[in-house]
Amino acid sequence: MIDQFGRKIEYLRISVTDKCNLRCVYCMPMEGLDWLKRQSILSFEEIADIVRTMAPIGLRKVRFTGGEPLVRKDLWRLVEMVAQIPEIEDISLSTNAVLLAEQGHKLRDAGINRVNISLDSLKADRVDAISRRPGSFDRIMHGIEVAQELDFHPIKINVVVIGGQNDDEIEDFALMTKDKPWSVRFIELMPTGSNLDLSAKNFVSCQEVLSRLRAISELHPVTGPIGNGPATYFKFPDAKGTVGVITPMSHNFCDKCNRMRLTADGQLRPCLFGDIQTNLRDAMREGRDIVPLIEETLRIKPEKHHLIQGSMEGSGGLVALSQTGG
Repeated sequence: MIDQFGRKIEYLRISVTDKCNLRCVYCMPMEGLDWLKRQSILSFEEIADIVRTMAPIGLRKVRFTGGEPLVRKDLWRLVEMVAQIPEIEDISLSTNAVLLAEQGHKLRDAGINRVNISLDSLKADRVDAISRRPGSFDRIMHGIEVAQELDFHPIKINVVVIGGQNDDEIEDFALMTKDKPWSVRFIELMPTGSNLDLSAKNFVSCQEVLSRLRAISELHPVTGPIGNGPATYFKFPDAKGTVGVITPMSHNFCDKCNRMRLTADGQLRPCLFGDIQTNLRDAMREGRDIVPLIEETLRIKPEKHHLIQGSMEGSGGLVALSQTGG
């Protein structure tokens, strides 16, 4: 699958639900959203059929997201279905890890190879404040422990940097990689309809992050772990892990984009942001061939996003990152 700009598309991020058990300040309104109706959400069999259709034309990697994917009951069943598709080489999971301790064993056995875990502070009260769900910190840390025990590799820790809320922990997060074989990735705050004030006033660039890290130790560019996507990676001397930065706002990396996204209600999106999407769900349920729709979505994939800090312009009216799989 090659788009009009010559980018090879081989990666599909699949949102299995728009619901989440947290209400992180940068991601979703405190009151939640108007949730998708059950009948509008793709079944596991429908999702597997879409992957089965895309695999022969170039799909090689799948990541399950949400919302929070682990709130979808028996997710391991879907993982097992996708793992049986011969062309799929890599299956991963993005999660807040609140439910990972309970489900990790089944997911590992079903075919999940690696996990990305959201952790926005190393302090319990801050995590609970950012997630707006008391007690979430302890459950997340337990989930990370289980991920290590199950030998998910690599374990990537995603930190959304928020000025005045967690930016004083940048060094502490990065220094963890000296002793742990993790990949700690700092992510710039992206604007959506529910976080415009936060994204305008609390933005911290990853250039500032790297500048602060270089002040405490040498930091060398490295290739990074498998599935490094848009992140740029660095390493402290003799560290077991790596530090990554993801810079959607300060440095556009769209020229290297290798992915499309499937929403929980069956919309194939060529970009996280914007308003371009193709309805695969209805076509499938009507018995139509979806290959032409996939090819058309590939053809209209935009060259880049047009986000502006603190503005909904360029986001396509997106209220929350959970709506499209983050």
